[in-house]
Amino acid sequence: MSIERAKKVLMIEARALTELAERVDGSFVKAVEIMLSCNGKVIVAGIGKSGLVGRKIAATLASTGTPAFFVHPAEGVHGDVGMVAVNDVVLLLSNSGETEELISLVPAFKRLGLPIIGLLGNKNSRLAKSSDVIIDVHVTEEACPLKLAPTASTTAAMAMGDALALALLQRRGFTEEDFARLHPSGTLGKKLLLRVSDLMHTGNSLPLVEKDTLFKDLVCEMSSKMLGHAIVADGDGLIGIISDGDIRRVLEKETDFINLSARDIMTAGPKWVRPDDLAEEALRMMEKSSITALVVCDDDKGEKLAGIIHLHDLLRAGVV
Repeated sequence: MSIERAKKVLMIEARALTELAERVDGSFVKAVEIMLSCNGKVIVAGIGKSGLVGRKIAATLASTGTPAFFVHPAEGVHGDVGMVAVNDVVLLLSNSGETEELISLVPAFKRLGLPIIGLLGNKNSRLAKSSDVIIDVHVTEEACPLKLAPTASTTAAMAMGDALALALLQRRGFTEEDFARLHPSGTLGKKLLLRVSDLMHTGNSLPLVEKDTLFKDLVCEMSSKMLGHAIVADGDGLIGIISDGDIRRVLEKETDFINLSARDIMTAGPKWVRPDDLAEEALRMMEKSSITALVVCDDDKGEKLAGIIHLHDLLRAGVV
């Protein structure tokens, strides 16, 4: 019984979306143009289930490049309409188109001369008559067996909100980088915004040795800086790098390792990145070369040492 009900609900809502897609017309285009030309924000309003859908639409618009916020109608008529400005656009959600709380807000919007877009289930309603553009989101059947709870109608309204937001995204030329800037704590934001310079080790935290540094002192420097690597340098001039793997190989093969110096162990001309390279690019280089650290150089030839970045830094930052 439950499985049959679930399938029926999904089929009704899927059919509602298919019918909605077939009704997309010039009104949708006009609504997009109005919001695109808006110099202010999109004010989204609705109450009850439509209000919940409206909050989601406002959030989706805002996170995809169209400034928007939600105004609760009941709060709006008690002062929150003061957040609305003359350059804004209004998006009203109502299945019946007769929601009194929304109707009571209309005069305030009209006084400001704001264009009103109605996301409505009734094209002959009072809200429809007050709207400059009507996007018809009516459904022929609710999924609720009692025909009472908003189900297919809220699905249709939310899907149309997504359609508006993503049509605007495309028209604005909104990119992954733009998305990342609005989501700095998300995985994508970290991948597209974090630079090597944000994570690299510099100054006294660098495990530095000279070419003539003996094996014992080299190991002590690596151990004290806890990065599993030592950079061989002359001042800020990069010469080579030594990994803990290099140390293990020396211990396995050499009997007189105590007299070896850094120059005998190092890898000359190590792989490197620039400070302004993306942290994600550093991760790709490490994965490709099966290494856990990269030297950071402040020039175009990989000769001027600036720091070092380790795989653990990328892990802690959430780039991986």
